Amino acid sequence: MKKQSWICLLLALMLLLAACGGGTSAPAGDDGSAAETDGEVAVTDVDLSRCAPTEDNARVFYEIFVGSFSDSDGDGIGDLRGVINRFDYLNDGDPASGKSLGVEGIWLTPIFKSPSYHKYDITDYYAVDPSFGTMEDLKELADLCESRNVKLILDLPINHTGNLNAWFGSFVVAHRQENPDDPYYDFYSWHGPDETVAGRRFDPISGSKDFYECNFDGAMPELNFDNEAVRQAVLDVAKYYLDLGVDGFRFDAAKYVYFGDNARSAEFWDWYVAELKKIDPEIYIVAEVWDGDGVLEQYYSSMNCFNFTVPLSSGLIADTANAGNAGRYANYVESFLKKATAIRSDAMIVPFVSNHDMDRAAGFLPPSGGRMQMAANLYILGPGSPFIYYGEEIGMKGSRGGSNTDANRRLAMCWGDGDTVKDPQGSSYAQKDEISVAKQLSQSDSLYNYYKRLILIRQANPEIARGEYKAVSVPDSKVGGFVSTWKGSSVLVLHNPSQSSATVDLSALKLDYGELFAFIGAGEASLEGTTLRIDGQTSVVLR
Repeated sequence: MKKQSWICLLLALMLLLAACGGGTSAPAGDDGSAAETDGEVAVTDVDLSRCAPTEDNARVFYEIFVGSFSDSDGDGIGDLRGVINRFDYLNDGDPASGKSLGVEGIWLTPIFKSPSYHKYDITDYYAVDPSFGTMEDLKELADLCESRNVKLILDLPINHTGNLNAWFGSFVVAHRQENPDDPYYDFYSWHGPDETVAGRRFDPISGSKDFYECNFDGAMPELNFDNEAVRQAVLDVAKYYLDLGVDGFRFDAAKYVYFGDNARSAEFWDWYVAELKKIDPEIYIVAEVWDGDGVLEQYYSSMNCFNFTVPLSSGLIADTANAGNAGRYANYVESFLKKATAIRSDAMIVPFVSNHDMDRAAGFLPPSGGRMQMAANLYILGPGSPFIYYGEEIGMKGSRGGSNTDANRRLAMCWGDGDTVKDPQGSSYAQKDEISVAKQLSQSDSLYNYYKRLILIRQANPEIARGEYKAVSVPDSKVGGFVSTWKGSSVLVLHNPSQSSATVDLSALKLDYGELFAFIGAGEASLEGTTLRIDGQTSVVLR
């Protein structure tokens, strides 16, 4: 990375002195964007002295679909060495540098040995897929993450394995031999020839009269969690990677451990997570429970879950970003947090706008219209632990479309610098080159630099992520947000998702905040006494 020019250093010093003197922070450029250096943009309009290393789990995470991220060996497939090589882009180890994206956690989609490109049909939990690298590469990445205060979590699918897994091979042999004394005879969920199970899929066990459960796909047989040996086996897998240096897990398809029975599935996770916390009390865990909030709440006794009310084109974030009411969104977040923390005191909301199973957000929130930026404001300048899907920060698109394939949602990262990573097999979506990282690094108004600045604003105001949340609505306006208080300090975050500027009388709302710390969005903001003016599609942080 290139060094800041002396002009940027001078600007940073001037802004730091202004901040120390209690003045209102102002943007370095006339348009509110970051100042530009020779080839690289460094953020200088945020008080970087406030950006201390994060010590808890209220972090901004970045999901990496490993095979599509960065290729280190020229075979067209992304790999762990590619992630290592790109680490300065993600986090350069200095929260006050203002250069890297600044994410504080990384979620790797499955890296275990598997015949598929997506790796959710695991053949061997104790081996890194050769196309992704080696166990030594994973250990090196874990060590690198630790050195830069970045949490590394692995996607761990344990609801099912692949049908080429040795466990399943032994299960099949035991049923062919009709040997119930074999320890693998009950390793997977199954039923006999004279039984039927409504609402669930069972395929024949080859060479046997019995049937195995496979609700997702015939190549993904489902483990039997009534078997203590199975429970111990999946616990041993997690322990192995915690010992290697991984910080936690994303649990795939968590509600399907007992298909159609959330109560029993939640009980399993209560036990499993409790066992993991005996190893690492600070473990980071998030589960995929793709359902409404009422179902999510059943799992919050043990772990946080991705919030599926806010993502997608029909979710609350998109609805608000498309000139909706920010007060309505804030009221939802407050209500969710009250319910979650009543279940478990350290519960967090985990918001996102899209992931590898969804059409990419830039397709329904066009950055050119400022919608993507407002959506990012809503969930990154908010509580809990937001997740960015790789390429979201540069406006990558991708949808199932007429081809009806998830591969279109998992396209190669657009580096624009000769990286040899290719789109996954079966994809058909044509990505545009002009959104590449290489082109956006030096553009002060690029979406990438917008995300970078947004994360810095969040890091400079730790109250946002972890404080006591109280929703704020401005009457007769679409402006809304929240007050967050943490360790005796408060911030006020307000969003104006409309197309028009708005004036807010803070005194009428009984809000006493005298410093406009930052504004970010399509327009500008100003604070005169207790009168706050916010342009459309713009957010502010006041202290």
